Amino acid sequence: MKRPLYVSGAGAVTAAGLNARQTIAAIRASLSAFEETVLADPLGATQIVARIPSHRRLRPSNGVWLVNMAARAIGEALQSGKIASEGTAILLTPPESFRNHPAYGDIAPPAFLTAVMSATGHKFHPASRATDGGAAASIGLLERALEMMEQQGVEQVLLGGVDSLVNDTDFARLGQAGRLKGEDNAQGLVPGEAAAFVRLTRSPEGNAPVHAAIHGVGLAQETDSVLSERYSQGRALLGALRDAVTGSGPSEPDIDFVISNSNGERYSGWEQLITRPRFYRTRRETLPTAFPAMTIGDIGAAGGALALMLAADSFLNDYAPGKTAVCELASENGLRAAAVMARMTRR
Repeated sequence: MKRPLYVSGAGAVTAAGLNARQTIAAIRASLSAFEETVLADPLGATQIVARIPSHRRLRPSNGVWLVNMAARAIGEALQSGKIASEGTAILLTPPESFRNHPAYGDIAPPAFLTAVMSATGHKFHPASRATDGGAAASIGLLERALEMMEQQGVEQVLLGGVDSLVNDTDFARLGQAGRLKGEDNAQGLVPGEAAAFVRLTRSPEGNAPVHAAIHGVGLAQETDSVLSERYSQGRALLGALRDAVTGSGPSEPDIDFVISNSNGERYSGWEQLITRPRFYRTRRETLPTAFPAMTIGDIGAAGGALALMLAADSFLNDYAPGKTAVCELASENGLRAAAVMARMTRR
């Protein structure tokens, strides 16, 4: 990145909290938002999920439910600052297109962003865009966010995603592949749902002595994705991590902790086991790692912004185990991303 970006606010709705503060508190406390739900197919079977508690009128269809989640998180992120919505661009990552998410039966992908912006009741900058690619794609949009603020008259960017794996289509797909957590599969994922957005600015806001800055980004494509017949050898994640520390920002020896969207699958654990010794070469007694999925399950496309939100909050509220973090993100389609963040002190 040519210059740092600052995380100046955030908004979220997850199974562990209906706003960013509640969600972060639950993750910090290592709480679990898991529950059992009864499946329609096979009838009577149960599945562990992380489902957001909601009134049925907010969830009349899958499409409306995703729009309502996104609108709530965007509203919270927007209210965390004073910049008007007209000067604000949204960079949204919805569910990956290959999944044929049931929400797209209600709202076609090209119309999804428009539906979300309409639900917020605000008018946003025309540079707003929706991008396919899952959690890692959100991280890959950071450089685009900076470019929009430098060249397109955008004052701030709300970057994030919305997704739900708590639906019959994803249950069937993941169950057939043997990827769901259950009595016969301890190393499986817990389907979750969430919307998360971070408010990005070009410079720190306010007079606070501490700010959270994003210094570097890396992006790479894994050929042996979780959808393939092979385990990942970690090449893409390694490439993304190396690219993220290339430049004038923090380097590998400076990294104090990690935030990962790893979801508990055997595939994910194997990838990290291979990648980390090849990247983190500096001797450390420990490398603290946060796994939000332990609290809120696999939240798909919302995972990128949530990782940035958690890292930023740990710096601003002084509970981070160090001054520098790296966010490691993986998407089902094989996209891998890394973002290096640091605690910045105003002099």
